[in-house]
Amino acid sequence: MFGSNELKQTRFYQDVFAEGKQEAKLETIPQLLGLGLSIEQIAQALSLDEQVVRQTAQPKS
Repeated sequence: MFGSNELKQTRFYQDVFAEGKQEAKLETIPQLLGLGLSIEQIAQALSLDEQVVRQTAQPKS
């Protein structure tokens, strides 16, 4: 049985944790745009590529 420290060291845990962090950043983009921040400012603040911010900022059809 894994303890919590061993579990946190597994690649699966690290991948899921990183994916969750990325998803949280992407969910924040519309709110930051609403506050008047530019694409460039958001990309810099969230350590994301500007293209990723642009794609996320586009309205979904």
